[in-house]
Amino acid sequence: MNVTRRNRSILIAVVALGVFALAGSVSAQEPFAGNPVAKIARESSPAVVNIDVEAMVTRSYSPFPDDPIFRRFFGEEFKRYSRTVPMKGRGSGFIVSADGKILTNNHVVEGADKITVTMSDGRNLEAKILGRDPTFDLAIIKVEGTNLPVLEMGDSDKSEVGEWVVAIGNPYGLEHTVTVGVISAKNRSIHAENVNFDGFLQTDAAINPGNSGGPLIDLNGKVVGINTAIVPFAQGIGFAVPVNMAKQIMNDLVQYGKVRRGWLGVYIQPLTKEFAQAYGVSEEKGAIVSDVMPDSPAEKAGLRRGDVIIAVNKDKIEGSQELVTKIRGFNSGETISLSVIRQGKQMTVSATLSEVTGSGGEEEPSGGSEILKNIGIEGSSITQELRKTYNIKSREGIVVTSVEQNSAASRAGIREGDVILEINGVKVSDPARIEGASTRKNSVVLLLLRDGRTFFISLKPEK
Repeated sequence: MNVTRRNRSILIAVVALGVFALAGSVSAQEPFAGNPVAKIARESSPAVVNIDVEAMVTRSYSPFPDDPIFRRFFGEEFKRYSRTVPMKGRGSGFIVSADGKILTNNHVVEGADKITVTMSDGRNLEAKILGRDPTFDLAIIKVEGTNLPVLEMGDSDKSEVGEWVVAIGNPYGLEHTVTVGVISAKNRSIHAENVNFDGFLQTDAAINPGNSGGPLIDLNGKVVGINTAIVPFAQGIGFAVPVNMAKQIMNDLVQYGKVRRGWLGVYIQPLTKEFAQAYGVSEEKGAIVSDVMPDSPAEKAGLRRGDVIIAVNKDKIEGSQELVTKIRGFNSGETISLSVIRQGKQMTVSATLSEVTGSGGEEEPSGGSEILKNIGIEGSSITQELRKTYNIKSREGIVVTSVEQNSAASRAGIREGDVILEINGVKVSDPARIEGASTRKNSVVLLLLRDGRTFFISLKPEK
């Protein structure tokens, strides 16, 4: 018995010595030796900035009872009163040129009357907007400066799922906060604010309000993404614009003040198993053309309804969303080749892309905005400013910004601040892109959101 206890004591002593020996070897190292995150934080933080914005916002309110019967009898005689109040916001950005160009998110600076950039050394500098791209939520602003620290752009196409990344930003005003995670997925599609995001990086590096516009950096110290959005009430789910996408957008914004994004002019649908069998496609990979817009690059190239696009410039596509992302990655005037399966036979079609019109994104006219006009409504995508103005909780839909007097919408009781979620059963988020909503000629059915409650309204266009 004594021997056993003795042996056990010896064994414990040996293990303990091993632990102390290991600990001793570690403590002998320099504090951050072998820690790439510490090096990245130290070298990259000087180029990350805090962005404070201020905007004067007009808020509408009514001193009279918000009652449909009251409005029916008194109509527009009692319009909503309004007052202008200052609104403040905060985000992040990073310097991309030594002369003071800064890349950030569009939603950080959109509608701002004053932009103040706080540098890593504590200096406060006024900034101006050089250009914005709402489609991918990017903006370029500029401060006056020379020899400023700059972050180097990486290659997001080479980033792999599981790769370690570092996020730097100013969450909740906590300047230069460093968080670490991995790239959780690529080519994600999400809906955030007034934008349909696609092709984005997903990361579990902690991202919070205030991180927007900050860099996502790989272990080589190069930017691979721009932190853009989070999933509310989720843990470890954030999204970033791939830096390769941002490079093109940034160059166009600096040179032209807008993005000269290429436009093909097709409506597409996912290639389901049933579609693949019907159209002679061996794999469920690609996108089926559901319609071709008149006088578009697609029509000029000879694309037809029912064509299945399986590759762009010989790069295979997995699905319809990837096709949209690839097309958006080209500039107007560029000629691309499309691998197409038509009636079971593969062929190649060349198309010269034209320039997108409007505020950004791929313009896909569908008659949806005409519907709104014909019923007497002016609407807008739900921006951050409009969410605050009308206390809108929804992240999807079109907010009614104006109702024409004596219009069909006015008589139906639709009012400013209502959110249109669907038109004729089709979900909507952008007045310029209401796909498939114009199928009913004699009536328009709207699904409205008001005060947290949804309801349908049916009305007839007057034009």
